[in-house]
Amino acid sequence: MYSRFKLARKYLNYYLSASNGKGHGVHSPFVFDFIKNVLTDKSEYPAYKEIEAVRKKLLHNKTFIQVEDFGAGSSVIKTNKRQISKIAATSVKPKKYAQLLYRLIKYYKPESCIELGTSLGITGAYLASATDKKLYTLEGSVAIAGIARETFDSLKLNNAELINGAFEATLPALLMKVKPVAFVFIDGNHRKLPTLHYFHELIRHSTPATILVFDDIHWSHEMEEAWMEIKEDPAVTLTIDLFFLGIVLLRKDFKVKQHFKIRF
Repeated sequence: MYSRFKLARKYLNYYLSASNGKGHGVHSPFVFDFIKNVLTDKSEYPAYKEIEAVRKKLLHNKTFIQVEDFGAGSSVIKTNKRQISKIAATSVKPKKYAQLLYRLIKYYKPESCIELGTSLGITGAYLASATDKKLYTLEGSVAIAGIARETFDSLKLNNAELINGAFEATLPALLMKVKPVAFVFIDGNHRKLPTLHYFHELIRHSTPATILVFDDIHWSHEMEEAWMEIKEDPAVTLTIDLFFLGIVLLRKDFKVKQHFKIRF
């Protein structure tokens, strides 16, 4: 993981080199439409308030739980005590980005949604709230999965199906069930090799309409390397770099690869 100083410096470079987020000078009709109808949509959807109320409760929950650490893809699973409030503050996607994911689902209406890395269920709640289709969300830690289920239950999200276990075991089985893959948010491991492994697994079950969203693409040198390899993959025709999120498209109607950096 980069230091805060280095990450801030990288963000400044991104901000100065990215498009202004208003669509000016963007020559891709798809990206212009994305900016206009998704990125800059300022609507206050009812789900926002409901989910943020649950986040607030989690941020004030001082309970400690035993958490299995799958995070860096270690072959040895370690457990440690963590406070729910600290997990909510550091491991849950901020409102700005979680609500963007909500708008992505609401606008593009994928037939199925997968999330790798449920955490406490806040981001999953945004995904599930945006659709009447099924959300399959994968979480390694038993204790964290238990909190996420409480999140889904409190919001009456009956279309959210949480699958507990290591991704190496749960993802292949899920991909045999969900055909084809329509939308995936990958937020479960921040190392190069596991990220690329998930990418290649997902590509095998994707169609040209599939949307893949990768979290924290500039979080570390490894993640930046993974992002570069993903961009160069022959199946990828368009990417959108929002610094903290990377959006990947596989559409065949894009004749030339296009890569965009957009301020958000």
